[in-house]
Parts: sequence; C-alpha cells; structure tokens
Amino acid sequence: MPNEPHFVLDTNVVISALLLKHSVARQAFDKAIQVGKFLISHATVEELNDILRRKGFERYVTEEERMEFLIAFVRYGILVDIVERVTTCRDPNDDKFLELAVNGRATCIVSGDQDLLVLHPFRGIAIMTPRQFLEYPIKSAG
Repeated sequence: MPNEPHFVLDTNVVISALLLKHSVARQAFDKAIQVGKFLISHATVEELNDILRRKGFERYVTEEERMEFLIAFVRYGILVDIVERVTTCRDPNDDKFLELAVNGRATCIVSGDQDLLVLHPFRGIAIMTPRQFLEYPIKSAG
C-alpha cells in the first residue's frame, strides 16, 4: 500500500524484541508489524545476522530459533537499495540506519541509541525510543 507507514528498527530494538518477549522493545516491534512495515538493508541484516550468531545468545535462544527469527525478519521486511549515503551520526556504525530511513522514506526510526536519538528529527524523519513509538499515534493503512 502506498500510504503504509515504514519504520526503521535499530538492531538493539530487534534483539531486545527477540530476547525479551514482554519488553517495551517487543511491544514496539509488534506495533511496527501491526500498523505498517519495517525497512531493511543489506547492512542492517548483516549486522543482525552477525549479532544473532554470537555464542552468548545460546543460553537465551537456540541458534535454530535465532535463524528462524532472522529469516522471518528478512521475509517480512522491505529491502531498500541504498543509493544516497549518509555520514552524519557521531557513531559511524549507526549511519546505516539513517541511510535506510532516508532511502526508504521511513516514517520514523525506533532506537534506544543516544547517537541516533540526538539527531531527532533527521531530515524530517522522527527518531524515537521504543516507549515514545508506543505512544506515537500511527494509523495503519488497512
């Protein structure tokens, strides 16, 4: 749908949503799915994959569950080609989320990362915490 809201979810929000089923991050993740779509790029998926493959997660979620989650995440997300590069964030590792938001024309970025939050709004794109996102009035396109 052309008017469907699009969201960028920071990797930490996605990881928290997976590991902490009743967390604010999980509620924000679920809301993003209910009211719109989330955007993904090769760089954001690669980062999520690298983190999910770390052995430390084994005590919380099996590798099979993590890979199933990653597959579902990629299948549900909208893959965006990054044409316009962004080098604005004080943490260069976070520029990929700004690039994704700009290139995918995101409604907002959901993050708990202060390096991103201090840029709110970025080129007219809201950057908010998971809690702020839950309180933000977004209507689904359906």
